Amino acid sequence: MSTTPEAVRELLKSEDFGQRLSAVVLIRQLEPTVAFELIQIAINDPNTRVRYSAVSQLASLGNHDKAIAQEILRDRLLNDPESDVQAAAADAIGALKFTDAFDDLAALYHQNDQWLVRFSIIAALGELGDPKAFDLLQEALASDESLIKTAAIGSLGELGDIRAVPLLIPYATADDWQIRHRVVQALGHLQHPDARQVLEKLVNDTSEPVAQEARHQLGK
Repeated sequence: MSTTPEAVRELLKSEDFGQRLSAVVLIRQLEPTVAFELIQIAINDPNTRVRYSAVSQLASLGNHDKAIAQEILRDRLLNDPESDVQAAAADAIGALKFTDAFDDLAALYHQNDQWLVRFSIIAALGELGDPKAFDLLQEALASDESLIKTAAIGSLGELGDIRAVPLLIPYATADDWQIRHRVVQALGHLQHPDARQVLEKLVNDTSEPVAQEARHQLGK
């Protein structure tokens, strides 16, 4: 079957969710106006995998009509029954920098008990770049979930608020080298003497990936 709007539209009507899922992949080959129209059909699909794939794709297609994309993503973030789809919506909101959705993200972080959703929200806040996210990221830094903690470290670096420096420094000596690695990346975003001092120490880290990243951030 050729990749035409009509062919993709027919696949989206199929009773076979596998064909509908393949249609979402084929949408990538269509011109943006048509692709944006058809992806909205898939976003309302009864199958979780189809919706997840469609919402994820909206991270790039959403630039075609940001107002509609933001409305769709906020609806999926708050109302989709599946955590995978909610997480994908959070990712797309961050990628598209929909700062108006910050309050929705913050509210869902506190209301939802699914680690994947909470992780995706914290990771998205760095991309979102909204200064209001600082307090929530500080809260997430104290999470018992190591992945959420690691995401918070990364997002604090992306946010670029130097208030994060004293919050991040204690994690530069974490037992987990992956956390130290993420701290190095985060401190590299924060132009502050204390951040540079920590990076200078981490060039001698026992983990080569951490030491290498510290050298990279220092331009060595």
